[in-house]
Amino acid sequence: MRNYLILIGLFFVLAGCGQSYAIETTMSEQVPDFEYTTQDEEQLTLDDLKGEWWVADFIFTNCTTVCMPMTYNMAHLQSMMEEEGIDAQLVSFSVDPDFDTPEVLKEYASNYDADFANWSFVTGYDFETIREFSIKHFRNLVQAPAEGDDQVIHGTSFFLVSPEGEVVKNYDGVEIDNMEAILADLKKVN
Repeated sequence: MRNYLILIGLFFVLAGCGQSYAIETTMSEQVPDFEYTTQDEEQLTLDDLKGEWWVADFIFTNCTTVCMPMTYNMAHLQSMMEEEGIDAQLVSFSVDPDFDTPEVLKEYASNYDADFANWSFVTGYDFETIREFSIKHFRNLVQAPAEGDDQVIHGTSFFLVSPEGEVVKNYDGVEIDNMEAILADLKKVN
């Protein structure tokens, strides 16, 4: 009986160690401290996002395939969030930092009527830094273009990040229907 009570006590101690959310999570990766440059040539850090839920994706502006629907979907999500009064940040990390200067990102974002009040487009690092950041902390593929090509290969997920900087869920960013799922999750955690 004593061993049984010890096991029950241990269960409750261990259960208290994990973070519990009002949503079903699919990931648990910690975002490290970072300091990157926004479309407005300001610095965005993990500390700037602490205390807020945020949605991240990885895109680049001269992408000829998935980035256009992904950015359209993020813009749609931003509109839905505004309509519902959901307070969360959106962050689009460029996976082509050599081409995507702050000016290029700002022009690209304007094509989607992005509201920079809660949507940042970031650059200001080298390719290897963003590749490692994406793979290690978001489990999101980023691969250099093939020889003679300018198209970076990258994953198409959107990621929900907690106020503590933990990536807790991913969604298919190409499918517009998934924006409803992200919005529903944001409603539960906000």
